[in-house]
Amino acid sequence: MQNALLVGLSRQMALRRELDVIANNVANVTTNGFKARSSRFESFLMPKASGDAFKRPDRSLDYVIDKGTTLDVSAGAIEITRNPLDVAIRGDGFFAVQTEAGERYTRNGAFSLDAQGRLVTSDGHLVLGDNGPISFDRSETDISVAPDGTIASAQAQHGRLRVVRIPDSRALRNEGGNLFSAAVPAEPAGATSRLESGALERSNVRAVQEMTRLIEVNRAYASVASMVGQLDELKRSAVSKLGDAQAA
Repeated sequence: MQNALLVGLSRQMALRRELDVIANNVANVTTNGFKARSSRFESFLMPKASGDAFKRPDRSLDYVIDKGTTLDVSAGAIEITRNPLDVAIRGDGFFAVQTEAGERYTRNGAFSLDAQGRLVTSDGHLVLGDNGPISFDRSETDISVAPDGTIASAQAQHGRLRVVRIPDSRALRNEGGNLFSAAVPAEPAGATSRLESGALERSNVRAVQEMTRLIEVNRAYASVASMVGQLDELKRSAVSKLGDAQAA
């Protein structure tokens, strides 16, 4: 009975973790360039008892182990905005940005100019080019971004946006604010990506699928909670009857 309670508890913990992941996906369904995550679980098989004199053979007990989450790097839908500072990546790659914690990566191409004329993300992080942060003079007009990342105004060119690819998506780590860090060195995206100015990549979260999964996980959690409650009540009843028998 105790093993059944522990199995149920391990399942509840896994479902709670999955619920958090789904809730985060749903909360970012309208976040530009957001990449959804999904939970990964694994069974841990409890070693069997070695006794051979039992009337019935031992049964395998499977505990649930949370093995982390998997990042879905598939592209989101491209929406035309006609804002020349909005840039979407078609294909592989991430924009490189400078943060207080160092270089980070994002697919959110909703850029703007700050008070100093620097190109920044919607959270104020500096957008990096091949030669560092990109800035414009206040007198410059008609800023545009070419498919190869070349960024220029009517008065001058300012290099190219630094677009990189991460060889192994499993090395990407969420840093919050729709930013990623990588446990492996980033590489130039090159021909694996093309930029589209005046457009934004939307979240790749499938809202209907996530909401359906949210309902399923809630129902599963409630079912396991009911089972654990019944097992706990059964244990109390057994202990009570055992005590009454010994008192008699």
